[in-house]
Amino acid sequence: MVFVKAVIVWLVFIIAESINGTVRMFWLVPLLGDIRAHQISFIMGSLLILAIATIFIKWLHASKTSQLIKIGLLWLLLTVVFEIVLGRFILGYSWQRIVADYNLLQGGLMPFGLVFLVISPVIATTVRSFIERAGVWGSKGIRV
Repeated sequence: MVFVKAVIVWLVFIIAESINGTVRMFWLVPLLGDIRAHQISFIMGSLLILAIATIFIKWLHASKTSQLIKIGLLWLLLTVVFEIVLGRFILGYSWQRIVADYNLLQGGLMPFGLVFLVISPVIATTVRSFIERAGVWGSKGIRV
């Protein structure tokens, strides 16, 4: 059941990241240029992932670090497959265009994003625990 729930949370990520990418392409790139837009979009995407993971982490019912890392690895795998299928087979991008997002020397930030994605369940568990201890999500607060 954890696997199915993790895929559902990943779908929420993809929707949020798709909106983030649309904002980057239509508003940030014309205003700031491609490199700066990608940098801002990367930060916003990371914050979105952390926020979504923090909201849903308790719902996943995974408490061990090994379980959390496995969830992060699943999210990484799903993301890479999604990027390839969308980029190559739906949008018709060349392999060079797809790989450029992963090339740090060309300004690609995707490797950092994928590492963050893998560790985000662990970070989200810590953030959620801190928020609950602070009383923001108390016994009558937000529950997912």
